[in-house]
This record gives sequence, C-alpha cells and structure tokens, in this order.
Amino acid sequence: MNRRHDIDALRALAFSLVILYHVAMYYVADWHWHLKSPHAAEWLQLPMRALNLWRMDLVFLISGLALGFLQRGQGAGALFLQRSWRLLLPLVFGMAVVVPFQAYAQGVDNGSISPGFGAFLLRYAAGGPWPKNAFDGSDFGVTWNHLWYLPYLWLYTSVLLLLLPALESAAGQRLRRVFAGLRGVALLAVPALPLMLWSLVLWPHFPPTLDLIGDGWLHAVYFTLFLYGWWIGTDEGWWAEAARLRWPALGAAMVLLAVYMGLRALPSELAAPRQLLRLVADLYLWTALLAILGWGHVKLNRPWRWLSWANESVYPWYVLHQTVIIVAIWWLAPLQLGPAVEPALLVLLTMAGCWTITALVRRSAWLRPLFGLKRRARLPHPSPGQPVCRSAHNA
Repeated sequence: MNRRHDIDALRALAFSLVILYHVAMYYVADWHWHLKSPHAAEWLQLPMRALNLWRMDLVFLISGLALGFLQRGQGAGALFLQRSWRLLLPLVFGMAVVVPFQAYAQGVDNGSISPGFGAFLLRYAAGGPWPKNAFDGSDFGVTWNHLWYLPYLWLYTSVLLLLLPALESAAGQRLRRVFAGLRGVALLAVPALPLMLWSLVLWPHFPPTLDLIGDGWLHAVYFTLFLYGWWIGTDEGWWAEAARLRWPALGAAMVLLAVYMGLRALPSELAAPRQLLRLVADLYLWTALLAILGWGHVKLNRPWRWLSWANESVYPWYVLHQTVIIVAIWWLAPLQLGPAVEPALLVLLTMAGCWTITALVRRSAWLRPLFGLKRRARLPHPSPGQPVCRSAHNA
C-alpha cells in the first residue's frame, strides 16, 4: 500500500491550526481562556468561529483514519496496549510536568493563587484544594487543559476496538460499504444527518465540558467522525468522489457559513432558534470537512520534504504548545508591545519554543515516549565491507 501523504499533511496542518487558534484565544474578545489580552478584538470572533466549528472534528476524523492504518496486521489487544501507552503516558506526564504552569499563570492572573511557582507545584501535586474557579479544572484538583484530546481519543479507540466484532460482521461491513459508496449530493448531505440527530437529541442537555464525564453531545459527534475516518480508510472510490466534489463541497460550506453568520447577526427580536443555528452548523461542519479532504487529496498527496519531520514533531508540538504560549505571554505582556508587535512575537516565540524542545525530545531515548514518540529503532551493525542501508522511515 502506498503511503497516503495527503493524510499525513492534513494531520500536521490540522494541529498547526490548533496552535494558531490557541494563540488567537488570548486576543479574541468575550471568549473565556486562561489569560486574556488588554488588546482583545471583537473582529476575531468571526474567523475563530468559522474555524472552531470543524477544527477538532477534522482532528478526530484523521485520528480514525490513522487507527485504520495501524490496525492492519495487528490484533485488537496488541493495538489497544500500544495506543494506551502512546496516549496515556504523555497525558500523565503532561498533567504532571507540562500543564501546571498554565494553571499557575491563570490563578495568579485572576488573584486566586499567590505568586510562587514552587509552592504552587507542591499544592498541585497534593491535588489542592483550590479556591473556586482558580483555574480551569481546579474543582478536580489537577487539570489536563489542552491535553483533553488524549483521553478522548483513547476512549474512542477503546470503544471502536471493543465494537470490532460488530463492525467487521456482515451487517457492519454492509454499513461500511454504504457509507463508502455515497456519491454526489448523498455524500454532501447524508453524513451530516447523524450529527444533526445528536444536536437535536443531546446538544440541549449536554453542553461541552471537556471533562470526559458529562460530555455526551461532543462524544457522540467526535466518535461519529472518528468512525467515518476509520470507514473511509484508503477506499479509492470514496476519495475519488471527495476529490470530484471538492468545489461543490467548498461552495456549500461557504454558503452555509454565510447563512450561519447571518442568522447569528440578526437582532434579538428576529433571532433564529438556537436549534436551527446548530443544525446549520452541522451541515457546514460536514461540507467543510469534505472540502478539506477532497482538496487535500488533490493538492497534498505527494512526498513533501517537510513531511517526515512534521510526522514525528506534531505530537510533541501538540503537548507543548499551549504551555509555551502561556510562558511567552508571561514574558511579553509586561513589555506592552501593542496589538501588532506582540501577537507576531507570540507566534514566533511559540514556534521557536516548540521547535527547540521538540528537537531535544526527538534525540532523547527516555523523553520520546513521554511525548508519544516511538523509541528509535537501532540499526544493526554492518559486517565489514557491508553497505549500510537505511529505510525511508529511518533516514
């Protein structure tokens, strides 16, 4: 099977968007985040909302694709152990080492915690207690903040592996073939129907929490898209149709986004029902994902020179990025550099910090597993006169 470079590239680009999104969260007006800039801008809400409606959905769909590739040639038990190790170890390490400064900075900024990071760490290691709303997750004593994706992905992986007997049964294979066989308008609309059903049934009762326990609506949406990714895999017919529909999907997504934003902008006396807004958002979400997958397949499916580096760097960058952002804000904010220079420097410092630390992680045998990377395979010593051959994966 030829390597799908477009999926690798989309994974790297999806996580890059997550990093830029979190930088922008410091500046977008009226949206809660750990720290907020005095230069908050309302105009950022529009592009942030357009991105927010599908950014993590794309990540979970690509994660389902990746699981399908990993599953080939492996038993469910071995795959479960492998994924648990590579997801839960970085989660525990991140909560203990990477994330605490975010909670400390937030608590000091809102006056709930006294300055002194060492004293904070001792209290954090003991699980608190903390004043109410001292930081996001303070009610639980510790927090995973941006690392919430890891336990969610572990949960969906575990559930899908448990469901393998049903998914691989005759009925399960028929359902998969029906999904992979969608064409034309059906592919533009039918996959959005389960998402709309979850919005009708679950969304009013389960607002997003990211605490794993009470997130019924998000679990239904993210697992559905995770399953979609696992279903489509490398089905050539499905991907050819996604590529053929890339223009219609992009056009539909733009129209639906305009409708969604227009409905949100109506005056209060003419306000559209929230349920209608949510259903339009679901249609926009799916058409946007289909457009991204279709365009990605056409434009990105080649061996980019940066892709090998990105494939191994994206996980450490994800684990590190938000704490690096918070540290950079901590340094930059007192300098009062203004709403143009400061955000530019914040992006550059975040990239430089993630790049530098990741370079160290990739070279360290004991740090690599803590950031979700496989241990480097040792190359056999060649016998005298024997040439050394390196595979593309080890080059």
